[in-house]
Amino acid sequence: MSSVKAATELDFAVPLECDGMLLGNFLHRIKGVSQRIIRSAKRRELGITADGAHMRTVDFIRAGQNIRILLPEPSCTAEPADIELDIAYEDEHYLILNKGSGIPVHPTSNIHINDTLLNGIARYMRDCGDLYSVSIVNRLDRDTSGLVLTAKNAYAAELAARSVEKEYLAVCEGELDNPGVIDAPIARVSDSIIKRCVSKDGARAVTHYTPLKRFNGLTLVSIRLETGRTHQIRVHFSHIGHPLAGDDMYGGGTELITRQALHCSRISFLHPILNKRLRFEAPLPNDMSELLDGSHKIN
Repeated sequence: MSSVKAATELDFAVPLECDGMLLGNFLHRIKGVSQRIIRSAKRRELGITADGAHMRTVDFIRAGQNIRILLPEPSCTAEPADIELDIAYEDEHYLILNKGSGIPVHPTSNIHINDTLLNGIARYMRDCGDLYSVSIVNRLDRDTSGLVLTAKNAYAAELAARSVEKEYLAVCEGELDNPGVIDAPIARVSDSIIKRCVSKDGARAVTHYTPLKRFNGLTLVSIRLETGRTHQIRVHFSHIGHPLAGDDMYGGGTELITRQALHCSRISFLHPILNKRLRFEAPLPNDMSELLDGSHKIN
């Protein structure tokens, strides 16, 4: 059960350099509070205060004041479900999970209704007595494992989305010797809802990769995305003739592993309240490690 309640308000001390600034400018330009959150707070009694007294966004603030703004009331449509969570980090603003393969992140209208990561988060927060409102900052495919950053309020979600950096590990077929960049536009395949392809009519997509280890016709690669298109890594490595092992949608063989060998191994973001960049790592899961050495994990 969680022991960290989700934040319902934000508190900011006014520094000397912001003395005499308009409250609205301080919140939006200095602290990064969106106009949507500000409008929501203005509709509530004492939604924005300075040292406990009601304040308007057109009022001037003074150094040393404590500005408090109420966050939008929590709301989540996901039904709570008993889904096991592997928690890497939690505070009142964020919950970071290490997702296993085979678990969808979000419910869908037709197939996955109450067996997703979001359903598990809803149950986790409900059981600790929290009114829950969760935003997934980085989405992973159902069969992609690794770190998922979730935010417990709108402010945390918006700020993390601007600063999040991710690194993936993948096992691709064939041997790659040198680092490279794949710059190839991606579009949806015309007769498919899910499948993507490289197409001159697609959106720009850029993938940076570095080979780490080669073994028996496979290569472990570290990947950083410059853009975030659907199935980008899978499509790009198939495009250069090195599909991910297990990724039969894009040409990978399933003899050694039955899901795409893709894992979000590192994630970092600038925490808006702690005002520092937090970094987290998740080790390569067993099924991907065994592709490379057959018996030992890669640490």
